[in-house]
Amino acid sequence: MQLPWHLYIMAAVYALAGLNHFRVPKLYLRIMPRYLPAHKTLNYLSGAAEVLLAVALCIPATSSLGAWGIIGLLVAVFPANVYMLTEPKAAMGLPRWALWLRLPLQAVLIVWAWLYT
Repeated sequence: MQLPWHLYIMAAVYALAGLNHFRVPKLYLRIMPRYLPAHKTLNYLSGAAEVLLAVALCIPATSSLGAWGIIGLLVAVFPANVYMLTEPKAAMGLPRWALWLRLPLQAVLIVWAWLYT
């Protein structure tokens, strides 16, 4: 089965984002809500999950499972987007409109992943 070329774009986006969790962990630690435990561990786990799910997207036998995993991951990290909006220290200097835009963007990313389930 031939996978669509745009699935590889999605996989590349998530692979790069996942690797960035290891390259610049402070960026992700800063946006984690305080109520979550073990921030460093969660950062590395979510980064590894993004990379593994990106690989799964590229394998025809696992691409659907990878897409469902991406959807789950996007839902799981949504509280970080809300935290960035509500906690000035987590906003990373982004304008308020961009922080608001991130919320519906998450739904767009979920729909994009859902296309491959």
